[in-house]
Amino acid sequence: MAASLDACGPTRLVVIDGRSGAGKTTLARELAAARPAFVVLSLDQLYPGWDGLRRGADAAIAGVLEPLAQGRVGRWQGWDWESDRPAAWHEVASGTPLIVEGAGVLTPVAAALAPVRVWVEADDAVRRERALRRDGATYEPHWDRWAAQERDHLSENDPRSLATHVVRV
Repeated sequence: MAASLDACGPTRLVVIDGRSGAGKTTLARELAAARPAFVVLSLDQLYPGWDGLRRGADAAIAGVLEPLAQGRVGRWQGWDWESDRPAAWHEVASGTPLIVEGAGVLTPVAAALAPVRVWVEADDAVRRERALRRDGATYEPHWDRWAAQERDHLSENDPRSLATHVVRV
């Protein structure tokens, strides 16, 4: 799949979507290791809390993907999970080869902007075990409400159908 990054053309934008625990972050890191020019932006840094899947994804699309696709600087505001409030603003320079990974990012708008679009999937039990092993007690009480937001995204955007690559982990 790393070869697909070479074929992005002038708009070197990649989006990786999938449900929690599917392996999005791992895949993004592996791709960036294979193609070091690419920077990874994880939506975990943008989601405004446990009810913010859509807002975080929309912010990444409007603030980062759209400007970069138009040759402009991208901007995104982080989220401080510990204090549950907005954090610092960050910029992504025009022309930066970028991988944006996170649940909710593969929408029709993002699909029109990113030449490489990946959907990552795994069995529900595997995903849950991975996510809870990764985030433990922090995530467990929020699993169901986050999963509901993911289901909304799936029904509204059908991200799997928008993908240029489907990876089953």
